[in-house]
Amino acid sequence: YHSCIFLLLSPCFRCESTEEYDYDYLSINKTWVLTPKTQETDATQILNSLLKNYDNKLRPDIGIKPTFIDVDIYVNSIGPVSVIQMEYTIDIFFAQTWYDRRLRFNSTLKALTLNTNMVSRIWIPDTFFRNSKRADSHWITTPNQLLRIWNDGKVLYTLRLTIEAECLLQLQNFPMDTHSCPLVFSSYGYPREEIVYRWRRYSIEVSDQRTWRLYQFDFTGLRNTSEVLRTGAGEYMVMTVSFDLSRRMGYFAIQTYIPCILTVVLSWVSFWIKRDSTPARTSLGITTVLTMTTLSTISRKHLPRVSYITAMDLFVSVCFIFVFAALMEYATLNYLVGNKKPLKHNNRKARLPPAGAQVMPSFTTININNIMHWPPEIEEDDDEDPGSPCLEGKECERFFCCIEDCQTGMWREGRVRIHISRLDSYSRVFFPTAFLLFNIVYWIAYLYL
Repeated sequence: YHSCIFLLLSPCFRCESTEEYDYDYLSINKTWVLTPKTQETDATQILNSLLKNYDNKLRPDIGIKPTFIDVDIYVNSIGPVSVIQMEYTIDIFFAQTWYDRRLRFNSTLKALTLNTNMVSRIWIPDTFFRNSKRADSHWITTPNQLLRIWNDGKVLYTLRLTIEAECLLQLQNFPMDTHSCPLVFSSYGYPREEIVYRWRRYSIEVSDQRTWRLYQFDFTGLRNTSEVLRTGAGEYMVMTVSFDLSRRMGYFAIQTYIPCILTVVLSWVSFWIKRDSTPARTSLGITTVLTMTTLSTISRKHLPRVSYITAMDLFVSVCFIFVFAALMEYATLNYLVGNKKPLKHNNRKARLPPAGAQVMPSFTTININNIMHWPPEIEEDDDEDPGSPCLEGKECERFFCCIEDCQTGMWREGRVRIHISRLDSYSRVFFPTAFLLFNIVYWIAYLYL
């Protein structure tokens, strides 16, 4: 009997608990759903009243005073910079603020934040970028635009842009050059009497530079300026943001400068090879010349076809001259030594100088000037051969020594003696010294002057 009563009452308990659970759930939903709609209704009424008699073809305060546009730019990223095309890519958030008395409203709402549907229904400035080649506005997932209207008529319009702008690069100091890449914008149709752009104190901000794709450049700073451009259509307010960039030369040091220096040093190895080893010295000289020709071609690949000489062109050209001079040094040595005529001795005895006369030593001389002559000529009999280039007791008039006992060169009254067979020894000192001096002058001039 008791069990039957329990079975009959148990569904009632279940029903009562279920009804209590549903009641709690519904009460919670009712609290969440029932939100006040007064502000939404108020915003709709405000927009309807503002746009009722609004003419978006006319700028604010037309015929009364110019419209002042305050500009703000947030630089999201810069780069890459194309040296060949002389352009750079920049990603920015571009904000413009102005006052439109026709959009004032009285409400508890301080501002209305609207989507892009309202952009086409009010007047906005016709700003364009004067030095842009291509410009894109971001549209994913929705158009990246913001429109905000305050109750005092202040309007804020922002959008995100990616711009490929021109940047005229001056490459005289390449690759130790610095550049200032501008971003220039103004009104397309309104002259200065109707629209005036203004910078605010902190108008330009930049993001974290570690995400920028500058690669070969370092960002060193920026400047913002404004100027008036006078054209046949009127005077326009032109705003300019200049981004200062400094080139990193690590890539070019590895690819060009270090190989050129090593090639020049390699050409000096021939000075320590015996002069009778013609195949070894010739092949080494030709190889270094061809290597410098290849490096010169590669160095120009990263540059536009400019008509002036860059710093890298100067360095590569001087290195080529040093390498070519090292090859010509051996050609000169081989020619002069190979064409040296042996001494022709007469069968008759040479005339002895008179007693008490000073005996002059034999050596080779080079005429520096015609003022002084060393040594003074010794009178000889008419029967001696005047056409012999190297007579005993008479110096040779050639610029290389043809007398075996000719010593190292020294200055004597306007003449110097040079032993042509020691040309390699002179080159071992002259070439490294001259190249070292060139490098000192080159790097100081381009890095510090």
